[in-house]
Amino acid sequence: MAGVTMWLDEARWREHQRTVAGSVPLVPVAKGNGYGFSLPRLAAEAQALSAASPGAEAVRSGAIAVGTPAEVAQVRDAFDGDIVILQPYDGADPLATSLAGDRRVISTVSRVGDLERITTAADEPRVLVEVLTSMRRHGLPADRLAVVRDYQPRIRFEGWTIHLPIRDQGRYAEAESLGRAALSAAPGPLWLSHLPAEEVVALGRQLGGSGGAPTPVRLRQGTRLWLGDPGAYRVTATVLDVHSVRRGERAGYRQRRVPADGWIVVVAGGTAQGIGLEAPTSARSMRARAISVATGSLEAAGLALSPYTLAGKKRWFLEPPHMQSSLVFLPRSVSPPAVGDEVPVEVRLTTAVVDRIVAV
Repeated sequence: MAGVTMWLDEARWREHQRTVAGSVPLVPVAKGNGYGFSLPRLAAEAQALSAASPGAEAVRSGAIAVGTPAEVAQVRDAFDGDIVILQPYDGADPLATSLAGDRRVISTVSRVGDLERITTAADEPRVLVEVLTSMRRHGLPADRLAVVRDYQPRIRFEGWTIHLPIRDQGRYAEAESLGRAALSAAPGPLWLSHLPAEEVVALGRQLGGSGGAPTPVRLRQGTRLWLGDPGAYRVTATVLDVHSVRRGERAGYRQRRVPADGWIVVVAGGTAQGIGLEAPTSARSMRARAISVATGSLEAAGLALSPYTLAGKKRWFLEPPHMQSSLVFLPRSVSPPAVGDEVPVEVRLTTAVVDRIVAV
């Protein structure tokens, strides 16, 4: 089958999952494109992980997190426990309103007005209340958390969710400060993101009650759980066609002139698979900024480096990727691959959609 293929060492991949799950009460995250694996597959993996890892408390207790209300249906049949919706509740969304009354669904609320709306929409909805962090994305500010007490008789309060920035400097101190403020407003489990497992456990102990019992904590894991061992998978693309070209000949949708004698290699994968699509990143170092400037100049001249590796090097796109294939230029001095060969392709799995996954 021609296309973009992920070759997955399932034994190694699952061993990494078990290692992560065994270190802290864990809530697997399955959202978006399923980190390249698809949401139903991740839900099935989370279910299997629950059965295989009796020491993973949060997994065993049955919780998985999805991004949006629409994603609930994609995991429901493969995972038999609770489903947390990470996107804040929106009372104008009919699906979110409907799911608020689902006993398996836990809604996240990040605005005071939505606490009122969700209690109007459903009878005792299950609710996680989000605390605003230095990310400044969603959540109630620390000085407004006490309002939750007014709604506790009308909701099933599942705890506080604290979504921290990735940067580690000051992160634990922020989690400790916000966790303490949340618990003083209303006791409940703390659901955390982007905090190392050992710090999550330490935080639970630090914020424990006077009786010595630690505060219940949960760690949501997505990227580290599914993509934390890059050696467990690799991605290739099928060579679909190879054409000999001469310098100056025109090719492609845009009929650009070929820069030199060589080969046009038509490779599977395009925008539909996330090829050539990257999330913006900030260039922190001078070297990174210099590379960005140089790359930008090349792109302005009509050249862009592709993620495909042919004959040991990444090669240039002839033009931007098509929807399901890409044209890559290979100089005449290099022997071209044969039609049907598989060539390595570097993809960002949080934006990629592979055509198939093959266990190896």
